[in-house]
Amino acid sequence: MNFLKDVFNIFFPEVCLCCYEALSYNESTVCLTCRHDLPLTHFSFEKNNLVEKSFYGRVQIIAATALFYFFKKGKIQQLIHELKYNKQQQVGNFIGNWLGEEMTESNRFKNIDYIIPVPLHRKKLKIRGYNQVAHFGKSLEKKLQIPYNETFLIKISSTKTQTKKLRLDRWKNVQELFVVQNKSHLENKHILLIDDIITTGATLEACCKAFENIKNLKISIACMAYTK
Repeated sequence: MNFLKDVFNIFFPEVCLCCYEALSYNESTVCLTCRHDLPLTHFSFEKNNLVEKSFYGRVQIIAATALFYFFKKGKIQQLIHELKYNKQQQVGNFIGNWLGEEMTESNRFKNIDYIIPVPLHRKKLKIRGYNQVAHFGKSLEKKLQIPYNETFLIKISSTKTQTKKLRLDRWKNVQELFVVQNKSHLENKHILLIDDIITTGATLEACCKAFENIKNLKISIACMAYTK
């Protein structure tokens, strides 16, 4: 099997999804050179980090993190573009494994009962074919030994892309779009809400508010990247 893979890679080499250079035998998804250049935040080890501060006065969370800083035309933008639009779901595994190791070492993300992704509306899910944070969440599930669950939170209305909207417009656009199912199963629980990029936090805030009336529910947040 390895022989066949080696022969295949000679004619169709795997490439780094940041620089598109051919990967070496021991590399996967991102080459070692690009991996070294990725802008890590180290938020998992930092209390009152920028992600946590962005939710002050908006919603109450226990802890929050993002693995990378997101810059326009940067390597993280390239990676997430490949994930969302070119079906390169191994990017989710790559980031989830890395962040999962970091979160385990930090000891700030304890006693979490479920990992819950920010959902896509069923129409967008049908078009794309997958939720871009699914592999990210499933990799966190393995690293953190916490069940990943896509059924608790659903999106009930489809919106246009949030990317170019102003902060106020983004918030108005996501209000009352999310519904929680099986609320009784979440009473007295601690959930980890996950997403790809956090910019204004409007989408995550709306998700958190959907959980507001659940008895003794605690929320933490983990994202792939944070827009500084």
